[in-house]
Amino acid sequence: MLSPEGKALAQQRGLFRSNCMDCLDRTNVIQSLLARSSLQAQLLRMGVLNVGQRVEEQLEFEKIYKNAWADNANACAVQYAGTGALKTDFTRTGRRTRWGLLLDGWNSMIRYYKNNFSDGFRQDSIDLFLGNFSVDESDGPTPLRVQKDWKFLTLPIIMLVAFSMCIVCLLMAGDTWTETLAYVLFWGASSAITAAIILFNGQDFVDAPKLVHKEKLD
Repeated sequence: MLSPEGKALAQQRGLFRSNCMDCLDRTNVIQSLLARSSLQAQLLRMGVLNVGQRVEEQLEFEKIYKNAWADNANACAVQYAGTGALKTDFTRTGRRTRWGLLLDGWNSMIRYYKNNFSDGFRQDSIDLFLGNFSVDESDGPTPLRVQKDWKFLTLPIIMLVAFSMCIVCLLMAGDTWTETLAYVLFWGASSAITAAIILFNGQDFVDAPKLVHKEKLD
């Protein structure tokens, strides 16, 4: 830190290293706390705050500060993970809330779906844009057009129907407990077997990148 006359008043003697360059989720929470501590020291040194005053006591500024960090996390997270950041309720309010927990669960499910079933095309677009993959007309048909076989739609539908019937049989019991048990076992086994087949053929269902990934396999 320099004085108006150019004299060095203080020198930096350390740093904090963050692994997440995009400032997402928990990293964003920690970085916002570190930034507040650093800002507190700087404002005291500059005389903006008096001794004993804290940044948290400046309510209007504190609101702007917290929302700026939360909005930054959301903007980065949408680009990187496809949803808003997690734990932004803590960044905005300083505490976890029930609504924040529900929103984190929802965003985590959306991330899981996008990561497995819709991120391949986006990664291929990024690879084309950055030049990681070079288009060569002599390569023949584009690797982006991959024909899905019958398993892609049939097995998930069968599993969904079987699982739904299992729940219905549990809620609407038959005339005897043995009849109900037989129905539950049948539909439960059907859904479990179908799920096992889907997991065994997982590569057919996951939307993996097809350009750079294809070059590595070749």
